[in-house]
Amino acid sequence: MSVPVLPSRMRAARLYDLYDIRVEELDVPPVGEREVLVRTVACGICSGDVLPWYIRRKAPLVFGHEPVGVVVRVGADVHDVRAGDRVFVHHHAPCFRCRLCRRGHYSHCATWRRSRIVPGGLAEYFLVPEENLADLLKLPDHVAWEDGVLIEPTACVVKSLRRASVREGDAVVVIGLGIMGLLHLWLARAWGARPLIGVDRLDARCRTAEQLGDVQALNPEREDVPKRVRELTEGYGADVVIVGPGSREAVALGIACAGPGARVILFTPLPPGEELTIEPHHLYMNEISLIPSYSCGPPDTREALRWIERGVIRAQHLPIHRFPLERVSEAVAAMARAEIIKAIVCFDPTLLAEAS
Repeated sequence: MSVPVLPSRMRAARLYDLYDIRVEELDVPPVGEREVLVRTVACGICSGDVLPWYIRRKAPLVFGHEPVGVVVRVGADVHDVRAGDRVFVHHHAPCFRCRLCRRGHYSHCATWRRSRIVPGGLAEYFLVPEENLADLLKLPDHVAWEDGVLIEPTACVVKSLRRASVREGDAVVVIGLGIMGLLHLWLARAWGARPLIGVDRLDARCRTAEQLGDVQALNPEREDVPKRVRELTEGYGADVVIVGPGSREAVALGIACAGPGARVILFTPLPPGEELTIEPHHLYMNEISLIPSYSCGPPDTREALRWIERGVIRAQHLPIHRFPLERVSEAVAAMARAEIIKAIVCFDPTLLAEAS
């Protein structure tokens, strides 16, 4: 079999600042014996990519960590992946051997923190080093590319709900109705949680959440959210609160919505050095737990793919906007200004044609 000839150069989106993103030409990475090269078909823009303080700490970088694509070159010592495979690849992967991995804390593994795809997901080609092959998933033929892009964000939600110990019949409040908030509501519903309550300051996002079905959306600009939560939960308050925005105000609102024995998930970090004022007496007497949930690991990506395979999570049911690579700055700016909920950069022009 002849080996396809690959270009020596490719385009990639390098972020220097939130509103300074340049499409540059880079060398296509060479492939080592234990590595794989993927031609990118699509890559999502994450909510973290438009969080100013968070992304500026990493800049400059070729960003994007929700990629799907087609394997085009396989190293001689890689035997379970073949050219032509449709794949999702996580941008980090753990060693599975250290104490943290053995305890299931994959996102704290030193290998997980160090590993990365090269140069990033928003490039026409990306290299999958040996370490990252541990969290490469082959996409079934019936899973659309856009659904594959949702594997990583859905996996973060899987981990979040698992850390929240969501059970059937739990009253769940989700604060922040961007793409991650919508995915939390969708998956919590699939897990049997009821009632489902969404909270956002934008009426348009509240309407989008209610269109998912079985969701009561509240706008804190218009009503007393903790009071309404208690009215909707027979006076008890929420069993689980997902705090999406990384702000002290959002955390305080989440605690105010929590009922006795509740678990409050801190899904997004606050900026370094920013402190949170809480009343330990209130937490203690009500046995309310504050639980951070950071990123995801291989068990979460595999569970996310199972939900997507079953059709529980579908991109076509979400407000997703598609952009070509040359409009990546526009896509990021629109997400940062909350003009759109989710952007996907499409490298395959047929995906853009399908969207038009």
